[in-house]
Formats: sequence, C-alpha cells, structure tokens
Amino acid sequence: MSRRILGPALATLLLATVHVAEAEQTKKVPKIGILRPLSSPDLAAEAFEQGLRQLGYIEGQNIIIEYRFAAGREDRLPELAAELVRLNVDVIVAGSTPAARAAQDATRTVPIVFVAVTDPVVSGLVASLARPRGNVTGVATEPTPELSGKRLELLKEVVPRVSGVAVLNNPANPASAIASKETHKAAQKWGLQVHFLDVRNAKDVDTAFEAVNRTRANALAVLIDPLFIINKKRIVTLATKSALPAIYPWKEMVDSGGLMSYGPNFLDLWRRAVIYVDKILKGAKPADLPVERPMRAEFVINLKAAKEIGLAIPPEVLQRADIVIR
Repeated sequence: MSRRILGPALATLLLATVHVAEAEQTKKVPKIGILRPLSSPDLAAEAFEQGLRQLGYIEGQNIIIEYRFAAGREDRLPELAAELVRLNVDVIVAGSTPAARAAQDATRTVPIVFVAVTDPVVSGLVASLARPRGNVTGVATEPTPELSGKRLELLKEVVPRVSGVAVLNNPANPASAIASKETHKAAQKWGLQVHFLDVRNAKDVDTAFEAVNRTRANALAVLIDPLFIINKKRIVTLATKSALPAIYPWKEMVDSGGLMSYGPNFLDLWRRAVIYVDKILKGAKPADLPVERPMRAEFVINLKAAKEIGLAIPPEVLQRADIVIR
C-alpha cells in the first residue's frame, strides 16, 4: 500500500524538479548593447564592466555584452545600431551624441542610455532633463552648457598674452553647435579672436594644424567629440610641436601629454550609466529616469607639457588645479 502511494508522489516530485531545471536553463540572460564611435574597448569600457560586477552582473554568466564600434566612422553608427536592435538587446548604451541619435533612430522601444551627450534636450534626445519621455535617458557630459566658455577663460588666465584661439570642431556632431555658441560668447567677453577649424575625420587633424599658422592663433581649444579622443595622441603631438598652449575637455588628453583640461571625470560618467542600466533591467522605464548631469568639473594641469613648450603656469592658477601632473 505504502509503495503504491510513494510511487506517484515520487514521480510528481521528479517531474517538478525537471520543470524547474528546464526553466532555469531557459531563463533569459539580459543582453546589453554598447554603441561607440571608437575603435575598441578602453578605460571607459573597463569602468563600465567594473560597475556591472559591483552590482552582481558577471559577463557570460548573468549578463551578455555586445560591443559595436564605429572605428571613428560616424556614418556607420546607424548600421551598427540597427544590428544591436536585431540582436534583441535589452538596453543600448550609446557613448556619444551621434551614437545616441543613431540608436534613437533605430528603435523607439528598446531602452537607450546615453553617456557623454553635451545637451540631450537641444540634441532632441529627450523632452526635458527631469522628464525624458520616450525610450531614452542617461548621463549628460557637462555640468552646465557654459563649460566650453569656461575653458577659454582658463586658457586666458594661464596665458594672459593669448589673443587668438584655434578651436578644433567637428561640425558633423550636433553637440558642436552648442559648444561653439558658448565658445563664441566667452571669446567676446575676454576679447579673443576664435578660429573654428573643422575636423570631420583623422586626415583633417593635420590639415587643421596647418591652418593654425594662417589664422595666427597663439592658443588651442578642443571641443568635445569622440573623434578627438580617438586621435588624442596626434592632436597633442601637433599642439606641442606648434608650441600651442592648449585646453582639452578630457583628462585623458592630458594623460597623453596635453597641457590642461577642464571637464567631468569621463570614467565616472560610464560608472553612473551602470546604475541606469541596472534600474532598466529591473523594470524601470527610461521615461521615468531623469537625465543626470555631472556634479563638478576637474581642472587638470600637466607641468611636463608646460615645460616642453616653455610656458610658466601662474601660481594662483596652479593652486586651483584639482590634479597636477609633474
């Protein structure tokens, strides 16, 4: 009697165990698509993955990351964004204004988290910072839109004799229009002549520096654009060779030998993006996640670079630097 009762009960238990095992095997592993204009993973990718691990996401176990790089060709971003959508990713992380716009054009349903976008409202990515709407949110690049102008102010303080500033600008990037406007405004305030030099690809970098002599500019400012990060070593080398005091938006360019930078911590932006991704994977909607601006900007000075071009940094300016590379 007991055997006849135990048999069906055991069978039921085994069947339930099999169903649970099958459910665990077929459980969907979240997939993140990373869309960037660069050529390969860098410190930002490392910071992003480290942030994921801190929240318990392990690549290949409970999360899958699909990287797509445009290798400096922004015209490839729409194609790569569409590819990520076809892969049925759960969220797309876009690492620039052009990348975010390409992702937004590719899908209005897959959540998109942008990183390093100068002004997402003006760029048309979100309706407002507090209420993004749609499927897009993320981390803006600048604490305030006026940061581009502040860089000219710092350049004037470091090099009081400066009268003309050559500005590397990528007109293909919609964020450049915002930065250019603020740069113009600051130039008028400080009595500076600004000469915008268009750089749309790597070849244009050399051409732009050849044009500096014609403009008679005696300083350099570089606007925010992925193209300039990709070609940072070349830009820094040419600026040093031309003995041009230069200010950059990212510390990474100073780490490569540039004179100084003023801007948010780029790696922190990518770490903050992880929080958005985590919330979205747990059910939050981008429309309900306000866009975040970095709280502060870092002022970085490279004394080695200053010495190389024969520039003495005023002590009062040096005291205000957050980081000094000696």
